[in-house]
Amino acid sequence: MVTVAELSTKEQPTWCPGCGDFTILSTLKNALSELQINTDNTVIVSGIGCGSKTPHFVNTYGFEGLHGRLLPVATGVKLANHKLTVIGIGGDGDGYGIGGNHFIRTMRRNLDMTYIIQNNAVYGLTKGQYSPTSEKGFKTPSSPHGALEDPLNPVALALTAGATFIARGNAMDIMHLKQLFKEAIRHRGFSLVDVFQPCTTYNKIQSAVWYKQNTYKVEEDKSYNPEDKAAAFAKAYEWSPKIPLGVLYKVDYPCYEDGLPQIKDTPLVHQPIGNIDIAPLMEKYK
Repeated sequence: MVTVAELSTKEQPTWCPGCGDFTILSTLKNALSELQINTDNTVIVSGIGCGSKTPHFVNTYGFEGLHGRLLPVATGVKLANHKLTVIGIGGDGDGYGIGGNHFIRTMRRNLDMTYIIQNNAVYGLTKGQYSPTSEKGFKTPSSPHGALEDPLNPVALALTAGATFIARGNAMDIMHLKQLFKEAIRHRGFSLVDVFQPCTTYNKIQSAVWYKQNTYKVEEDKSYNPEDKAAAFAKAYEWSPKIPLGVLYKVDYPCYEDGLPQIKDTPLVHQPIGNIDIAPLMEKYK
């Protein structure tokens, strides 16, 4: 039985007071505990950003990679040992900005992993520049006249690119978010959980109160079917009067790993390599 205390480490976060990263971290640890995840077979991968320090604070295996490059690392981890539980975690700038192309390609492949985006609609680590999810007109120190671009719609992009589980949560609604994390981790395929969270230092508009007042849960609509892709697209573009939270889309579909006969029976990491003769290969490419 793995407890939340056993999932904690001696390192302590240094995030700003009120940051949503704190609740995302505690909620993830609670979800892992309730799922009774084997920590010896779990890897948390991150990029660069405030919340990307998460692998330091969860007592599983972890890897903090380069900015925007967590998904290639997570892909390598999964293909080396597809029996592992792989969780990626990073900010909206990390995942939807510099890591956008990796985001698309990984969803296309439908690798069996969970990707948690800490979406505060701003670059919190580097002094508050606007991010791919900032609203048009959002003013920052580097854009005093406001952002010129329309914000990226990550849910619509995920639906287009092939993610097989897509959810949106609120960092300050921890019980609901915990359920989303558990469902995402249990899902076999690429799971995206886009988490709205406040940045108390650089985003004074989308605060914890703003998210509470401007969101609702799709579970409240008993007729909504998350397996209906057309309906999911409609929810993706629903932003007024309120924004939907919850499981917006889920479907069963073969994973990328299923198409690799080399690892069908034995994970790559457990296969013998001592008796491989590379001489014929070297001779071929002389």
